[in-house]
Amino acid sequence: MAANGVAEDFFRGKHVKFFKRCLQVLPEQYSSLDTNRLTIAFFALSGLDILNALSDIEDEKEDTIDWIYSLQVLPDKDDRSKNITKCGFRGSSTIGTVYNASKVLASSLNYDTGHIAMTYTGLASLLILGDDLSRVDKEAVLEGLRVLQLPDGSFCATPEGSENDMRFVYCASCICYMLDDWSTINVDLTVNFIKESLSYEYGIAQGPGLEGHGGPTFCGIASLVLMDRLQSVFTSRELERIKRWCIFRQQSGFQGRPNKPVDTCYSFWIGATIKLLQAYNLVDAPSNRGYILSTQDSVTGGFSKWPDCHPDALHSYFGVCGLSLMEEEGVQTIHPALNISQKAATHLQGLHQKWQNISSCYLI
Repeated sequence: MAANGVAEDFFRGKHVKFFKRCLQVLPEQYSSLDTNRLTIAFFALSGLDILNALSDIEDEKEDTIDWIYSLQVLPDKDDRSKNITKCGFRGSSTIGTVYNASKVLASSLNYDTGHIAMTYTGLASLLILGDDLSRVDKEAVLEGLRVLQLPDGSFCATPEGSENDMRFVYCASCICYMLDDWSTINVDLTVNFIKESLSYEYGIAQGPGLEGHGGPTFCGIASLVLMDRLQSVFTSRELERIKRWCIFRQQSGFQGRPNKPVDTCYSFWIGATIKLLQAYNLVDAPSNRGYILSTQDSVTGGFSKWPDCHPDALHSYFGVCGLSLMEEEGVQTIHPALNISQKAATHLQGLHQKWQNISSCYLI
């Protein structure tokens, strides 16, 4: 520890072991997250990727890819129209589905539906592992996304209905970007929802009329970047005020909103927003780094939201992402809008080019 009580060393090796454990065994406190296993796996896989340690799980790579594909909700083998609006990725096999690594079609189950956040993390995890997405039923995923959009442009999580807010707007934007197809959603409606959610203090809220917050601010700005609409939606004056709101969230690390304590994860949510707004030079990087490292566990690895608390998968992942934004030695660069490594994003760009070449051949 330094004289000021802030850890100076980055325990990379211990964090690698922490993420590997997250893929193998979890404490009983995680049992309530059983339906979200895919998201926890994403935190671990992307964490290992950003730490340049995916080679540590090379032997399990193909099995992991098959497991992710086993969570894809596919159209019914006899009648695609029967459940095509329910397709996407589920978070786990909790509902009791038979293991199927998306290699064959099967009969659909009445209550088996995708979840928008799991579809995002599922696709992202496949990209991280270098998969070519050839087993993704793109038409079904995009049709499943179509029914999740509401009249105000926002999205709910499942076709049965749920809360709707900026988190799911971001998930929808990432899904469309990754599949290189925006045709099943009304982009203009979504853009308007984001614009209407800008608060009086120039943070973005979960929805119109609500309080500006660091997480929704990232989700809204990143979505507009992925849509290539950021500069056309907000004026230069508005963008400068959004930057100002974000910069003012730094205390030592970052807080999510005014008068709240700093929290490790906002080094990504706010930090990535500032990066997307091309203003990261205004961040006090040493102070931010010091806070992030003060939350790492020197025994088990991993990061917590506050110093001297238990580490968890979410804060461990976003702590590593926060360090990546500051170009920490031994940490890969991330693509701030997609929330994956730049290496994985480059792999995605290669897939997009391949798909476009195939489409061009059909047009000849």
